[in-house]
Amino acid sequence: MPHVRSVSIGVWLARGSRHEPQAQSGIAHFVEHMLFKGTGTRSAEDIAQAIDSIGGQMDAFTAKEYASYYIKVLDEHLPLAVEVLSDIVMRPAFSQEDIDREKKVVLEEIKMVEDTPDDLVHELFTESFWQGHPLGRPILGTKETVEGLTQDGLRRYFTSAYSSPNLIISAVGNVEHERVRDIVLRAFDGLPAVSEPIVDEPPTVVPTVIIRNKELEQSHVCMGAPGYRQDHEDRYSSYVLNTILGGSMSSRLFQNVREKRGLAYAVFSGLSAYRDAGSMTIYAGCANDAVGELIDVVIKELRKMKDEPLPGAELQRAKDHLKGSLMLNLESTSSRMSHLARQEIYFERHFGLDETLEGVERVTVDDIQRVARDLFADGALAATVLGAVNGLQIPRERLALG
Repeated sequence: MPHVRSVSIGVWLARGSRHEPQAQSGIAHFVEHMLFKGTGTRSAEDIAQAIDSIGGQMDAFTAKEYASYYIKVLDEHLPLAVEVLSDIVMRPAFSQEDIDREKKVVLEEIKMVEDTPDDLVHELFTESFWQGHPLGRPILGTKETVEGLTQDGLRRYFTSAYSSPNLIISAVGNVEHERVRDIVLRAFDGLPAVSEPIVDEPPTVVPTVIIRNKELEQSHVCMGAPGYRQDHEDRYSSYVLNTILGGSMSSRLFQNVREKRGLAYAVFSGLSAYRDAGSMTIYAGCANDAVGELIDVVIKELRKMKDEPLPGAELQRAKDHLKGSLMLNLESTSSRMSHLARQEIYFERHFGLDETLEGVERVTVDDIQRVARDLFADGALAATVLGAVNGLQIPRERLALG
């Protein structure tokens, strides 16, 4: 992107929370925290000051199938950014003192989810939806597993995961490929080349109804069904379907739940896709006594998507929304950097913007109805309700989509 003055560069690890043993649940996320705590030559403060002193932005996150460490800087500061990134992902200190301190920080992060009901309802939903599978476990781990992490265990996990076969470096902005490659090769020289293979087992979905009573001003409802994996041939159709259902302000759920009935302030649908599985979820926050009505409205909309062909104008509006938001998103160097890295992780190739836009444009009215019937099969729907709903019952037949 030669018209900008910045560069976003990220080191992406193709390992996430699904690849950790259950007894060490949360270790991938904990290691991500530890990499900022100091290296052989830099303290945590040195790392922060190195980036702050050049006006850069640095962050990291852990997901179910990958982790990312990225820095955004002015183009002239690229060598320093790469040097800091290589230092933290190759030479973390893992001092016992830092580990003990960071455990307290992560335990506060876990408590924060418990106090953030719209996050918590998704965690509870995912846990029961993919019950007994690593994809169902929380990325942060639990209080017990985090407290049980040891210095040796962290080092062993780090050594087995952070090796060249598992790392991708993605850079976007005012850069030249050859120069970036040379800087990266110098900075990452000596990276271990051996990686322990992992075996991914696809999850089995268990559609259950979970109701958890918690004294809240609002009830939080999450409903969902199995979705498509990352590389599914119908993925573009599912993106458009999600936009129509609850992915925009003109979506059916937003209009019928919020605008016409005033049942919720926040209501939306979303897709999660992994290597071998996926889910489509619907979330809304409503009054405690309106949960039943909300569920009935959502079920009605899902049935309608299956039974009635979509008006052509609505399909075109959803496609234009999707294409517009994609193009706007890719104007940012950091979004494009993430986009490139994820494509490499899941497809081992880069999809040009035109190819993606064509994929969206090819979706037909028949595709939407066919995919709706596939995803919203009768008996596929699971639901989780969190709120002051003592005594609420949701029989399975209330979630019937037949």
